[in-house]
Amino acid sequence: MADVQITGERTVPDLPAENYWFRRHEAAYRRLAPRVAGRRVLEAGCGEGYGAALLAGPAAAVTALDYDAYTVDHVRSAYPDLPVVRGNLVALPFAEMAYDIVVSLQTVEHLWDQPLFVRECLRVLAPGGQVVLTTPNRLTFPPGNVFHTHELDAVGLHDLLADAATLTELRGIHHGPRLRAWEERHGDLVEAQVAAEAEAWSDDLTQLVASVTVNDFEVRDDDLAGCLDLWAVAVRA
Repeated sequence: MADVQITGERTVPDLPAENYWFRRHEAAYRRLAPRVAGRRVLEAGCGEGYGAALLAGPAAAVTALDYDAYTVDHVRSAYPDLPVVRGNLVALPFAEMAYDIVVSLQTVEHLWDQPLFVRECLRVLAPGGQVVLTTPNRLTFPPGNVFHTHELDAVGLHDLLADAATLTELRGIHHGPRLRAWEERHGDLVEAQVAAEAEAWSDDLTQLVASVTVNDFEVRDDDLAGCLDLWAVAVRA
């Protein structure tokens, strides 16, 4: 089975040093799972595939799509029951009204033409269908990720979606109480991780990162400027 290389472009499961980022992303998928029950779902930008595989449980059907051929080969090997397609996110290879929900988590920041991507997501949705996006908050995310072409804050994400659809939710993903308590004692958790390679982390940081679960994150309506990631839902008219 092909392994996804750790480059900073995609988050992968089952690596202790990556566990914080994996659980932070997984928390959004877990929150999303009840929403997709019985629905036809497209994940646009599936990455390693763990999210599409998780959503395949409650959904009527899930199609995973990614542009990277190496990643698509990995998904086919790691999740053989998951339909996966290689395709361009700004020219989705699907018919109009093919899906009830388009999910794209931590993907839009990688794209050069974000408005065209949103229009393509809406095109393949049935009337009343939803597009669900998450993206790192530009105001809090560490700078310098070479794979991000254009990061968004809450205003930017609002404008991107509201120009083409009816925006129904705009929320923020935050650290929960346990991680906030750690930061009160030790400082910013993300900064501590990116400040050094994992081999140089303190024992306290290493143990915390390895212990993070989806329950260490919460989605809230307040403090969008200070959130970790943005969560948005828009509906096709």
